[in-house]
Amino acid sequence: MTEPAKDEGVVLTEAQKRARRSRSIAIALALVALIVLFYVMTLVKGPVVLIRPL
Repeated sequence: MTEPAKDEGVVLTEAQKRARRSRSIAIALALVALIVLFYVMTLVKGPVVLIRPL
């Protein structure tokens, strides 16, 4: 049997790789900031958020 030809797909330039990495880091930092914000807001509100009418 013969092996199928390997398609390399899209090959990014170094500039595109750097831009993708920068974007990924920015998204990760924004996500971490949002998680920290939610955590801090939960601590600020305290256990009062658990006392509510059903």
